[in-house]
Amino acid sequence: MLESGSIAPHFSLPDQDGRPRTLPELLRYGPLLVAFFPADFSSGCTRAACMIRDLHERMRELGLSVIGISPQGLDAHLELHTRLDLPFDFLSDPDRTVFGLYDLDGLLGFGVHRALYLIDSEGVIRDGVTTDLRLGQHEQFLHNALAVAVREQQRRRLSQESPDPDLPAVQ
Repeated sequence: MLESGSIAPHFSLPDQDGRPRTLPELLRYGPLLVAFFPADFSSGCTRAACMIRDLHERMRELGLSVIGISPQGLDAHLELHTRLDLPFDFLSDPDRTVFGLYDLDGLLGFGVHRALYLIDSEGVIRDGVTTDLRLGQHEQFLHNALAVAVREQQRRRLSQESPDPDLPAVQ
């Protein structure tokens, strides 16, 4: 896992519809939850993706975007996206390059880890967790990410409401 405070490695991967997506493009919309999945249709990854799906509307309300990444190809992603009615895009990393950039290669290079990263709009990793066989940690991380998004939204509102101390007072 990459450490909190690290700069998130940039990537460009195709989504389930074949459109190239990049980290800088995704961060234009605000903070990003990046969910790494080892296999599209495994029971653990399906449950983890559905947890995100079920919280997605609340995440969007708070300005938190979501992207999923797995090593499977576009056809499998499109089927998963459709079958699970996922409201977020799934990116294809068949050679596992991005998994490697995010330090998620499996033991001795076999397989990859299931993980979540929370990346702020400046591209800094704020938190991360591997959740290979621990779906409870996956769910807890999602709720923590929502709490962070609530605090960030409140901070933005306060900064918009408070006057700029450098501006002259209106008479």
